[in-house]
Amino acid sequence: MTETAQAAGVDFHCHLDLYPDHEAAIAKAEAARIYTLTVTTTPKAWARNHELTRHTRFVRAALGLHPQLMSERAAELPLWERHLPETRYVGEVGLDAGPRFYKSLDTQKHVFRRVLQCCAEAGGKILTVHSVRSATQVLDMVEEHLPSDRGSVVLHWFTGSRSEAKRAAALGCYFSINAEMVRADRGRALVAELPIDRILTETDGPFTQVDGRPSEPIDVKATVAAIAGVLSLSPDSIAKKVRSNLRSLVG
Repeated sequence: MTETAQAAGVDFHCHLDLYPDHEAAIAKAEAARIYTLTVTTTPKAWARNHELTRHTRFVRAALGLHPQLMSERAAELPLWERHLPETRYVGEVGLDAGPRFYKSLDTQKHVFRRVLQCCAEAGGKILTVHSVRSATQVLDMVEEHLPSDRGSVVLHWFTGSRSEAKRAAALGCYFSINAEMVRADRGRALVAELPIDRILTETDGPFTQVDGRPSEPIDVKATVAAIAGVLSLSPDSIAKKVRSNLRSLVG
């Protein structure tokens, strides 16, 4: 059986290299059989993440260049390009038009455009994409530069509108949902509108918390239960559907 079939859960966006003990965080996710995509924020972090996940069954590393770091890290784009052939997974990448990062938006767009173009040229890449206050711009760029037959996009912690979500689904995007998203009425309403065959789970740990501690991949079980509550379905049926969606995404 494949890892996707044997997984006990799915955390499709987590920053395991930002935990106090990187190796232990990977080992814990692996032991729990949580299919975990551990994202990076800079290509300089790739080598270590790649080394630690080369032989894991359930943990995969993604090659990233985070939009919030563009003011100081945009020059690492050539390094990102050099590493791209080493992985199928890309992230965290995207755009952030929030007030703290708006000044670098043009640079962010330049980098994200190149990321999409490189992924389209390579084919078969799976991207986990940040889209804070920029969902329409992200979708415009995905539509222009990454045809759905050349790569797949998972919108991480999506906070766009219902119409933007509908457009994203039409473009073939998936959505990774974390517990924070279903705590507010607006987030629950959005999740209720998403196509159930495009939903994955994530923690975005350590940037989210459970009981006063940083979230870990094992905590996706709580997210599954929350999604089940929103959709009036059983947690088991949601967990099964998320695993099925993962198989559809990664093949």
